[in-house]
Amino acid sequence: MRPTRSCRSRQTTALPSSSSISTKGQGAATGLATLVAEELDADWAQIKTEFAPADPVKYKNLAFGVQGVGGSTGLSNSYEQYRLAGATAKAMLVAAAARAWGVPANEITVKAGVVSHSGGKSATFGELAVKAAAESVPEKPTLKDPKDFVFIGKAFPRVDSKIKSTGAAKFTIDHQFDDMLVATIVRAPTFGATVASFDASEAEKIKGVVKVLQVPRGVAVLATNTWAALRGQSALKVTWDDSKAEKRSSDAIVAAYKAKLDTPGLKARQDGDVEAGFKAATKVIETDFEFPYLAHAPMEPMDCVVRYDGKSAEIWAGSQMQTIDHGAACAVLGLKPEAVQLHTVWAGGSFGRRAVGDAHMVREACDIAKAYGKPVPIKVVWSREDDMKGGYYRPIYVHRIKAGLDKDGNIIAWLHRIVGQSIVTGTPFESVMLKDGIDGTSVEGASTLPYAIPNLQVELHSEKVGVPVLWWRSVGATHTAHATEHMIDILAKETGKDPVDFRLGMLKNHPRHAGVLKLAAEKAGWLSGKPADGKMRGVALHESFSSYVANVADVSLNADGSVKVERVICAIDCGVAVNPDVVAAQMEGGLGYGLGAALKGAITMKDGVIEQSNFDGYDVLRMSEMPKVEVYIVASAEAPTGVGEPGTPVVTRRCQRPAEWHGRAHNHSADEQAEVQRPIVTQDAVTADVCLDAASAIDLDGDAGDEAARGVGEKQRGVGNVGRL
Repeated sequence: MRPTRSCRSRQTTALPSSSSISTKGQGAATGLATLVAEELDADWAQIKTEFAPADPVKYKNLAFGVQGVGGSTGLSNSYEQYRLAGATAKAMLVAAAARAWGVPANEITVKAGVVSHSGGKSATFGELAVKAAAESVPEKPTLKDPKDFVFIGKAFPRVDSKIKSTGAAKFTIDHQFDDMLVATIVRAPTFGATVASFDASEAEKIKGVVKVLQVPRGVAVLATNTWAALRGQSALKVTWDDSKAEKRSSDAIVAAYKAKLDTPGLKARQDGDVEAGFKAATKVIETDFEFPYLAHAPMEPMDCVVRYDGKSAEIWAGSQMQTIDHGAACAVLGLKPEAVQLHTVWAGGSFGRRAVGDAHMVREACDIAKAYGKPVPIKVVWSREDDMKGGYYRPIYVHRIKAGLDKDGNIIAWLHRIVGQSIVTGTPFESVMLKDGIDGTSVEGASTLPYAIPNLQVELHSEKVGVPVLWWRSVGATHTAHATEHMIDILAKETGKDPVDFRLGMLKNHPRHAGVLKLAAEKAGWLSGKPADGKMRGVALHESFSSYVANVADVSLNADGSVKVERVICAIDCGVAVNPDVVAAQMEGGLGYGLGAALKGAITMKDGVIEQSNFDGYDVLRMSEMPKVEVYIVASAEAPTGVGEPGTPVVTRRCQRPAEWHGRAHNHSADEQAEVQRPIVTQDAVTADVCLDAASAIDLDGDAGDEAARGVGEKQRGVGNVGRL
């Protein structure tokens, strides 16, 4: 395998390492640079990074076949490639030195960026750069033995910390040109509506507004500055044709989904005979879960700069899918690939928002540039309101899990039915990610449930809804982790077993799952007794993106009834931790992101219109609300796996409000199974009681909690069957 990544040594002390993927704050640039520095035996102070050009042949992600990143594949995809690039460069530097000094290559050593020979000769990488470039590229450069690692597995300063702290890092929003125009777009208030007519007279009166143009996704206002463009956007009057628009409210969509829970779906997993398992069960419990739309809400909303002269184009964007964005630009502008240059720049967050299959961000910019017809740079800017009300969302999902227990409290039957909207249908990813009608992103975490259950079935209904949806940090695991871990806790309490022991008893064939669970429990002092007075404690476990994470959380209840997450103990097994500090930061960030959504987040729609427009309606976690987080990384020789997303699934909402249960879950004989009723939660309670799956065994007032699942028919605090991430 020849390396497809690159590093270069100029005739200076700097060693640019090309990052083939975008960096959105997750530390990818540091991780990739670490791999190169390791095999190159460079001095960390020499390492600089830059973004690679759009080139799907040289820089394709092996997981996708295109240049781009997602699914926490940045390091896992690049681990060998970037090490090979560093090893290749080192071999060429050594060969150049050997040739120049007339000595055998095996007598030359490289350390901290200096090439040396025992005879006294030495040179920096920069001094050998030109000669090294003329050497032949080795076919199979030797990679280091892990025992000799200097950088990998150690914490080193991030390559982007200084430039981001000083403001030197250049994001899309920072790009300025003397003749640049700024464009905003008035988009339809309902998804699927189109422009019937528009009146630009008031918008054109605003100082700085240059042009108003209709484009495929709405009406664009071009101005000499951002403020004028935003004012023109507000002044524009547009009449919409919503005859084909999605005009349901989110409650109506949930109701339609719930109706589907009563019918079998496509089978995503089938182990054993689930019906036979239920017939043999002595107790059956059935519970429903609901999950709302969620916004990504990156701090830098969507933006793109394009300069088009009719013959060629140059684009600047925080692109997460370079091949798709580049191809979209070529299609819109009618240009050959070599005539379009895409510059990937720093992105101010994504959480999935910039990994769009339709490349709408780049398409809009190119549509405007083409319609305007003048060779000036145009920066298209989405306001926070534009993105919140007309963006892409984590889909609504509803779940039903039915579990059967035998007389010894073992789970012998598990039926998990999911209803939601497919993320990949209609996108370039459909051909590889939709199998037999099953969108793998809808069922991941449920179809891969690790617990030893002899009769297990997972089903999926994929519904068509006119709302644009997209992967949201940890994708399917955002809802499946909540539903499965919550149900495991209900069953643990039903059987009177400790939540950790209950899980470990079903993980004998999954040592990595068991390993993080044991580590988190140990570090949290799970076996040493309950937390301090006034605190509750719980545990959750989940695998996503081939990484294994277990959390133990200490939670308290404030005087006003709100929840305060005091401390989270996080254990992760992600293979080789290339930079442990970055891994810990990603666990902290993922936890904070998930916790904010768990405690606060929900996007709702009324008559097809999104009701939230900014952080006043879609609140995020504040610094004062962030718990103390302790991250413990399992030592491993396995190849690195994802860390950008796995910290989020194990922090999910267990209940949105106090639950009044009217259904029953009985102890049954085989003949009574048909009479099992699922718990039902009322929707009109107003006080919020929020628990976490990371605090999954919590009883907020003693032993109430999951007693509801036993059909006591009383108002309970602590656990409901409506889960909102």
